[in-house]
Amino acid sequence: MVDHVVYVVRCSDYGQAAARLGELFGMLGGVTQFVRPGERIVLKANLVRPARPESAVITHPAVVAGVGRAVRAAGAIPVLADSPGGGYPYNEQALDALYRLSGLHAAAAEAGIVLNRDTTWQTVPFPAGHLIKRFEITTPVRAADGVFNLCKLKTHVFMGLSGAVKNSFGVIPGLAKAGYHARLHDPRHFANMLLDLDAFLAPRLTIMDAVIGMEGEGPSAGTPRGIGLLLASTSALAVDVVASEIVGLRRERNPVLMAAEHRGLQPSRIEHVTLVGATLDDLRVPGFKLPATARGGAGVSRWQEKLMPMLRRAVTVRPTVIEAVCVGCGACADACPVGAITLNGASAVIDERACIRCYCCHEMCPETAIVLQEGWLYRWVSRG
Repeated sequence: MVDHVVYVVRCSDYGQAAARLGELFGMLGGVTQFVRPGERIVLKANLVRPARPESAVITHPAVVAGVGRAVRAAGAIPVLADSPGGGYPYNEQALDALYRLSGLHAAAAEAGIVLNRDTTWQTVPFPAGHLIKRFEITTPVRAADGVFNLCKLKTHVFMGLSGAVKNSFGVIPGLAKAGYHARLHDPRHFANMLLDLDAFLAPRLTIMDAVIGMEGEGPSAGTPRGIGLLLASTSALAVDVVASEIVGLRRERNPVLMAAEHRGLQPSRIEHVTLVGATLDDLRVPGFKLPATARGGAGVSRWQEKLMPMLRRAVTVRPTVIEAVCVGCGACADACPVGAITLNGASAVIDERACIRCYCCHEMCPETAIVLQEGWLYRWVSRG
């Protein structure tokens, strides 16, 4: 099997997920190609925050359960593990609440999946890293024999796409994520970190839940959008190349693909990928809504950097609190890597001068009380 092959099956609703995953594993040569009896296999789903399955915020329980059953049938032990975003505590109580709200508690019980409740972590050296030479890694991932990357096709206001490579960020524990955002608030640097982390993690298989994806201001505050696909590959990067084509995200506005090309990694463009199960024209979703940051380029670009001292409000997309919606829960303040958010009574307040435009607050807000406002010059340049 060639690493740059992406396998695709149609799946119009989650009631078909088990059968369609069976087809997908058949195309891959069977799950026994990726696991051996007795191995402990982490199912690294996207569990960015507590959310119901229909919200399209998380990897759907039907997909997790279908993969878990296949892993168990091969004689291995499936373990569901992820660390939610930095705005939420990484402890057993928080994980249990997430599992129950998302439907994963019931799905795991039915499929024989072990739910991780170990919130310890280890610092692990990675001398082969291009940018990052050591990572903080959650213990269940570190102790696993192998990892399956069960990602979700969503937009992402900071990185353009929350797909396969970005999903690896969930192996960083809790609030440690904020440190990476603080140091790497340029999407180009953040993308290089993600590529290093994906290389460290080396998932044996990546499966993307694109049955119902998320468009607009993802990865948490966007809108569910029916796509009707399941994708799989031994290369997370290959899955992201195809996912970008599906939603119409131009590669020059996908920091991960551009960083990969700069480093000589393949695949970084669709010409490097072989599709099995569908043609590219059949997969593209017309009218898919990208986040404002991706339409105008991810994060802060070079031309914005030059104008920043004089026209910061005008040339960026800034997070803004809707006071009437905000409940003052503090998730945004906990997630902010530079401490730019405080609570004033029942509402959050963002210090615009301190804000680095990482959009972690927008991502973590459970009430969707933080919206993204485009500066007038940003809007004029990106759309004009």
